Amino acid sequence: MTNPTTPLQTLIIDDEPIALEKLRNYVAKVPYLTLAGACCDGLEASRFMAENKVDLVFTDINMPDLTGMELVESLRGNAPMIVFTTAYPQYAVDSYRLSAIDYLLKPYSFADFQRAAAKAYAAAQQNSPADPAPRQSSGSDSLFVKVDYRYVRINPASIRYVKGYGEYLQIFTTTHDTPLTTLSSFSAITGKLPDNFMQVHRSYIVNMEHVEQISRGRIVMGPDEYIPVGDSYRNSLSAWLRDHSVGAKGKA
Repeated sequence: MTNPTTPLQTLIIDDEPIALEKLRNYVAKVPYLTLAGACCDGLEASRFMAENKVDLVFTDINMPDLTGMELVESLRGNAPMIVFTTAYPQYAVDSYRLSAIDYLLKPYSFADFQRAAAKAYAAAQQNSPADPAPRQSSGSDSLFVKVDYRYVRINPASIRYVKGYGEYLQIFTTTHDTPLTTLSSFSAITGKLPDNFMQVHRSYIVNMEHVEQISRGRIVMGPDEYIPVGDSYRNSLSAWLRDHSVGAKGKA
């Protein structure tokens, strides 16, 4: 992933010229995005990505020859982050199955576009090896979580996992019956968590000390309590397993 201090190299894809020009204008308005290229179909985009560095892709879904979904499914290795754009809401579930950063339903506004871009930029900061935010060691000092109008003190070791949705986080702990809900983001909390925490999905950070099993592409936290592993996080989880397992090679 790119250094978080540099703009994200952004590819835009749409077979409608007006929609493509709209994306071009929106990219130009966001300081942490740089337009790497603009393609009018999936085949052209596939060739472009094979020859150029791309960090983030905004792609339409319904396109001739190669759809946006098919394009993303064909990507291998260090694939860029994806934001789908479409006029058809029924594609939303499939977009999240492919671990898309976001899904924009046409006609979307610049505010919608900017929110999706901000999610991608936050993810780039979190995953970058150049991220300067110091991480705490396991069993470190207390963490204060703002819930409504009060700050609740918790020990990071008691956190089982963190779930993100919209602009909020739900923090599941061993010491509270219900999750703590706070207005924050993954990029804000990651630097305050010990090294044994790992993001395994665009919506989940897991304390690996509380994991019971990892099986069939999901993490078992307890009876009937499963966390999915996103496609873009499988390699890092597999690498962690290789370092922390005995037997066959670790594979998420």
